[in-house]
Amino acid sequence: MTPGALPVREARGQRAVTGVAVSPGPISAPAAAVLYGVADWWARRAEAAGLGGRWLDVGWAVAVEPPHLGLPEVPSVTLVGTAEEVGQAYVSALPGEDRSRHGRHYTPQPLAAELWAMTKRAMGWKRPQPLDGCVLDPACGAGALLLPVLREHLGAAARVDARLALNALPNYIAGIDNDPAAAWLASVLLASEMLPILARTEQARRKPLPALVRHGDGLAAVKQPVRAVIMNPPYGRVRLDEDERARFADSLYGHANLYGLFMAAALESLDSAGVLAALVPTSFLAGRYFENLRAVLAKHAALREISFVADRRSGSFSGVLQETCLATFSRAKARRLTVANINGQVSEVARLASPRTQGPWLLPRRADDAPVAAAAAGMPLTLTGAGWKISTGPLVWNRRKADLGAAPARSRLMVLWAADIDGGIVHRDPVRDNARFLTMSGTDEQVMVLDQPAVLIQRTTAPEQNRRLVAAQLSAEVLAEWGGRIAVENHVNVARPITASPVLSPDALNRLFATDTIDRVLRCLSGSVAVSAYEIEALPLPGREILKQWSLLKGDEFDQAVATAYRPVHK
Repeated sequence: MTPGALPVREARGQRAVTGVAVSPGPISAPAAAVLYGVADWWARRAEAAGLGGRWLDVGWAVAVEPPHLGLPEVPSVTLVGTAEEVGQAYVSALPGEDRSRHGRHYTPQPLAAELWAMTKRAMGWKRPQPLDGCVLDPACGAGALLLPVLREHLGAAARVDARLALNALPNYIAGIDNDPAAAWLASVLLASEMLPILARTEQARRKPLPALVRHGDGLAAVKQPVRAVIMNPPYGRVRLDEDERARFADSLYGHANLYGLFMAAALESLDSAGVLAALVPTSFLAGRYFENLRAVLAKHAALREISFVADRRSGSFSGVLQETCLATFSRAKARRLTVANINGQVSEVARLASPRTQGPWLLPRRADDAPVAAAAAGMPLTLTGAGWKISTGPLVWNRRKADLGAAPARSRLMVLWAADIDGGIVHRDPVRDNARFLTMSGTDEQVMVLDQPAVLIQRTTAPEQNRRLVAAQLSAEVLAEWGGRIAVENHVNVARPITASPVLSPDALNRLFATDTIDRVLRCLSGSVAVSAYEIEALPLPGREILKQWSLLKGDEFDQAVATAYRPVHK
């Protein structure tokens, strides 16, 4: 396609319906080159399907207006391959900064196929069949998730009446995207899958192929309920105005994340037998900010199936440290949940009861953790119930750089860093000695000072670490060696007793954190490298009598007792 083939106008800012979805900026030269190459790609596809004449002109053949954007005049690229590969070429050509800022990541074909397979299982399909309700992707990008849906629907519906199957498609498949270029491209790519059926239709009865994707705000309420929402939504924190916060109030707690809003909006969109299928980060499974969303999901759409994406080094989520998953939720009642891993192939991990609470959802990532998750889910206490409160260290060092120094002074407080508890023992890591002391000011005396014994836990760990829980006991003796008063940096969580006699003593709690068993329990709560205070407080524990017995045990006996509690041997 030559530069003149797409209308060139001054790009106009797009105002989202809800004010949440942020429209992308100007199209980059590499992305424009992909768009210019679509016309030739289409012509080759149409000719291969047995069509000619005006059907080789994508501008005529598809009932969609090209995007009115001020595209840079650059040579087109020659596009080859499948519709998925062309869509991937466009998304990959977008600036990396834009993709990161808006949480935009393309969906590889194997993940798209698996998410559609999971959706069908949630809808109760036993064999391929035409759709009996609309499938919507509200953040469809170049349409990767809708392609397998369209192919299967056409394969089943076109056997009866090819022309009717094409004409009725807008009733069954729909996409939305706030990038007008992506919306146009997705419509073209989806229409390319209709070409073989169009070629079988009598010439006199042919008409331009329907556009299944529109430019718009995927968070806007739908006019008619849909049978399924399938999506890989953008993510990232957003600010909401009063109307938006009121709309999503039931599913919000504190900060709003775009993908959580898309999940809540999708739930609103479903009909009485509807299914929500999403490729999303797993933070919604455990974080405090998602506890209300979990409650809404558990009440209105049971989690049916979840598959954890083991390889995050692929192009789909390159550079993303968050664990991701494919998840399906169904309006229909579901007593059992299937948990799986995807690492080149799908491997079932466990079958568990569907979670029904707003608290963190315990889901094993490995088959050998399935008994741990099942036992933990039935335990009566949490760490809070055992007499402990967890908070995050208050010192945000990069906001206080000017107040940090290497030398002690009368107005300075010694700082404890995450590196100071490596290896399970509180020590002074020499790497941090150049910022070892904090000059006190303002309300620091009330906010920063820790002057009581505690148990300290690293808040961030590295993906390659063997353990997620790295803890050390700050005993009265150690605290005295540090001057009796310290400031704790915010990459450390602090566990303090909330009663004079907690069920677990500080020593027992520290030893509990050091066990491999509790580390595995935490991994069932969260796949993130971050270890939040909320998740530590939510660690499930057995009854008080068992905890009291643990406090009397030493060494291997303690470790074995903990392991037995979470991996009970059934006779």
